[in-house]
Amino acid sequence: MVMSEPSNITLLKEIAELLNEETDMARMLDGAIRKLLSASTFETAWIFFIDEKGKHQLVAQANLPSSLEDNNCRHLQKGGCWCVKRYQDGDLEKASNIIACQRIENAMPAKLRKQGSITHHATVPLQSGKEKFGLLNIAAPDTVGFSKDELALLESVAFQIGSAIKRIGLTKQEQELALVKERNRLARDLHDSVNQLLFSVTLTARGGVEMSEVPEVQETFRDIQHLTQEALNEMRALIWQLRPKGLESGLLDAIKGYGEMLGLAVETKVTGVIQLPSRIEETLFRIAQESLNNVRKHAGVNKVELYLSITATDVLLVLRDEGRGFAFDHGLNLPSIGIQSIRDRAKAEGGTADWSSEIGKGTEILVRIPY
Repeated sequence: MVMSEPSNITLLKEIAELLNEETDMARMLDGAIRKLLSASTFETAWIFFIDEKGKHQLVAQANLPSSLEDNNCRHLQKGGCWCVKRYQDGDLEKASNIIACQRIENAMPAKLRKQGSITHHATVPLQSGKEKFGLLNIAAPDTVGFSKDELALLESVAFQIGSAIKRIGLTKQEQELALVKERNRLARDLHDSVNQLLFSVTLTARGGVEMSEVPEVQETFRDIQHLTQEALNEMRALIWQLRPKGLESGLLDAIKGYGEMLGLAVETKVTGVIQLPSRIEETLFRIAQESLNNVRKHAGVNKVELYLSITATDVLLVLRDEGRGFAFDHGLNLPSIGIQSIRDRAKAEGGTADWSSEIGKGTEILVRIPY
């Protein structure tokens, strides 16, 4: 059954309203395909995002058959297929019927298929202008091809979703820029006010030591000078975290510069070419910052080894020191907020963070992040 023109217009209007109201990418994609399935002849849908390297990611799915849903949608998550290859080759420009689907065949061999099962699907690229984001795939039981009207509807919905993806992406960029501006403003305020006050207290305490002849008073001023200098160092580290200087010159220079500010020598070794997304680069820099802070506060050494390995799929960051070390039980809670912060940052990018440490034998942190 083909939907009537008025029904198509109503559906497109409802989807447009949903897309315009939603600001969260995952909710937007899920809501759009569920709205599409609820008022069309399509019964199953899934969306792939495909990056510049051709790597696909399942980002939304609705009403999948159990064979495709098994093991966390394993057959959709892994491997290749004809529609993704056509997309990668630039041959997929509009909604198309797929004659056969390798993913469906792998999930549901012919001998196990029965009436009412999915065997084929249609696919359409998600794009806004010339910028492409991925694929929208739809299917229905016992259907090997959809009509021109159904494919036209699919193209219209894909166009709407592509425009919404672009809008949400631009909104996120604006929010990130606003956050950077606010962090820079706060860093300037801290530098111009609190930082200068602490520096003044340090000079005053030094003058108090020289002006007083009472040993007890001199010792008190020395304590004030020492504590204020420590607070000044902490403030400089905080300003660095708010506004990382040197990151525009490269990840390694930024890490080395931060280490020098803390009084740490950072020896580096790199394999592979450092061409990372800016988001991943900043995450690695923040993780290195936290790790170097821990070394300065707890390790009792002034030298750190940094190893960076970049492959086509992920990046490995290893930071090693030969300091005091600590007893770390992986079955217990993490021993510090800093370590938990490192793990949270890595996890937020789909990565992992692990530790190896022993009393008197130093600490090694291994962070792996896909990109």
